[in-house]
Amino acid sequence: MEAVCRGARDGRESTASPGAGGHTIGILPGERRAAANEYVDTAIATGLGHARNAAVVMNGDAVIAIDGGGGTLSELGYGHVFDRPIAGLGTHRIESLDGIEHVATPEAAVDYVASAIASR
Repeated sequence: MEAVCRGARDGRESTASPGAGGHTIGILPGERRAAANEYVDTAIATGLGHARNAAVVMNGDAVIAIDGGGGTLSELGYGHVFDRPIAGLGTHRIESLDGIEHVATPEAAVDYVASAIASR
C-alpha cells in the first residue's frame, strides 16, 4: 500500500494516469489513523481488519491486485461483486471468476484499468 500511495503522490506518470500530485486516502484495518504510511494524505481508521476490504473496493474505480494472500483474494471477489475493472499482477488466478485481466507490469495494470474505466 505504501508504494501505491507514494506513486500516486510523488511517483512517475503513466501514459494512462496523471500520476504525481494525487491525493491519497488510506482505509486502514486498525483503529489508529497514525498507523498510515507517510504517503497517505487522508487516513480512515475502521477497526474492521480484513472486513474493511469491501469499503476499499466499493470506494475505488478499479482493483489492481498485486501478489497477495487471503485479503487480496477477498478484494478480487469484491471487485467482481461491485463490477470494478480488475487487473492482476502476479496474483491469484481463479478460473471460475471472469473479469481479472492478468498483466505483466504495473504500467500495464494501470493502463488496463484506466482504459476499462474510460470505456464505461
